[in-house]
Amino acid sequence: MLRFVFWALLAANALLFAYGQGYLGQAGGGEREPQRLKNQLAAERLVMLTAAEARSSALPSVAALPAEPAAPAAPAPDIVACMQAGALAAGDARRFESRLARLELGTRLSRTSVPFQEVTSHLVYLPPSGGKEGADRRVAELKERGVTNFFVMQGESPIKWAISLGVFKSDAAAQNLAAALGRQGVRGVRVLPRGPQGTRASWKFRDLTLEERRRLAGIADDFKGLQLRACD
Repeated sequence: MLRFVFWALLAANALLFAYGQGYLGQAGGGEREPQRLKNQLAAERLVMLTAAEARSSALPSVAALPAEPAAPAAPAPDIVACMQAGALAAGDARRFESRLARLELGTRLSRTSVPFQEVTSHLVYLPPSGGKEGADRRVAELKERGVTNFFVMQGESPIKWAISLGVFKSDAAAQNLAAALGRQGVRGVRVLPRGPQGTRASWKFRDLTLEERRRLAGIADDFKGLQLRACD
């Protein structure tokens, strides 16, 4: 009985040794490691790596990593370089500026005062030419053409010795008389707007976005006679 146990243990150890050395193959039907190497394609190019080398080769190179695409730059808004508006009398100027405050333009908005003539009448006249003697000659010509409504302007003024042919409140009425005199053969008739000189408010707007330009135009439309245009 002891002899049987001895030989059984010896046989079991021999089997374990053979299995550990791979003589009996791997579990699951795999080949021994030497046989697997022979079955690799281009086995002669395989290199055995240490554990540290294997970990290093598994990490991608920083240089090999694809660069992340740069985020596209936000498009710059279209800008209107400079606009100007004017001119308004004091009352309308205050109302206009209260509306402009809603745009919050800050230093991009500036206000100036510009010369302005408030037209109250329109003078139809012949400009001075040759002083008093020239005025006398023109008076004679007018009479020859049947024009009797005229007045020689005297006194110290820029149009001294001009000949007034009529004064009208509207420009249209003045232009009608000038055209009628032209048909009668009177040459050189002009129309001169007249009225007190003063100043009015004017504004400049710089670096406006298209949306600000649109809103500004909407405000300007509410003020009669206010012109919004590109800067001179």
